[in-house]
Amino acid sequence: MKDKEEDPNEEFETLFDQADEAKYILKLYVAGLSPKSKRAIYSIKEICETHLKGRYELQVIDLYQNPTLAKGEQIVAVPTLVKKLPQPLRKIIGDMSDLEKLLVGLDLHQQMD
Repeated sequence: MKDKEEDPNEEFETLFDQADEAKYILKLYVAGLSPKSKRAIYSIKEICETHLKGRYELQVIDLYQNPTLAKGEQIVAVPTLVKKLPQPLRKIIGDMSDLEKLLVGLDLHQQMD
């Protein structure tokens, strides 16, 4: 029997493809339905449907209704988007209207093409 040699390029491409299909776990912290909160919700949903269709979980958390959740995640400003998975953990603060900043923060900037 021949020993099958592994091609490092093939292994890299497999890992790259798996990363491309990674499931995103996102939490968006907002304060009520202020204009900034509404804009953040709309923007992140738009990004998710465009770039992550079928491979994301988005939880919108209103800190007016659940203020204790802010402490656990160390939320100091709202709106804040927390990307739990894939690693690394990231926090993006603002109304999510800066598309480039959002894509970079979610590691989606290379998928824009």
